[in-house]
Amino acid sequence: MTVRFASLLLVFAAVSASSSALARPVSYAGGWTLIETSNRASSAALLHYTPAYNYSIGARYEWMRGADVRMHAVQPTYLAKRWFGKEYQANLYLTGGIGRAEGKLDQVATTETASFAGIMADWETRSLFASYEIRAADLGKLGNQTMHAARIGWAPYEGDTGDLHTWLMLEIDRREHLSGATTVTPLIRFFQGPALLEVGYNLSDSKPLINFTYRF
Repeated sequence: MTVRFASLLLVFAAVSASSSALARPVSYAGGWTLIETSNRASSAALLHYTPAYNYSIGARYEWMRGADVRMHAVQPTYLAKRWFGKEYQANLYLTGGIGRAEGKLDQVATTETASFAGIMADWETRSLFASYEIRAADLGKLGNQTMHAARIGWAPYEGDTGDLHTWLMLEIDRREHLSGATTVTPLIRFFQGPALLEVGYNLSDSKPLINFTYRF
């Protein structure tokens, strides 16, 4: 594990220990959420439970397709800060996880301890949206991966509670472990009630993006 990555994990642990929207990684207290993501680099599923308003704990499975590595991990997420304005809301989350990664080294099946840490931030009004996420994963001998993703979005109409909401978004991501490090993905988001669906297409990698969230 690199010193930089170990420091990131220690910061995450220290903040979590000192602390007493639908697609967000922390739901309402007592709520369960299923999150599926599939993009140019990986496919993942996360099932998490929210014991209190400011943190959740869940089980994560992720297949990193380029390296053909499969990760199983326990993932806590902490709502570090929430801001409310007259016409906006913003959130800052810290997340991480630990588990195991399975892959092949020189055609030999290998299992390594896996860990990751990340920061997520978002800001939105009824018609504008912006977010940023960074995640670093240490997969032992199976390699390290770092991801940055930024989004902007616009809602062509403002729906009321219970209506079908539609967002047009643009995502720019950077993954230094891939040959095409930086790519752009236009996407459209729909959500209504407890369900959210995002569909997009990566312009550089020619890969689809399909994300689904259900809260229950």
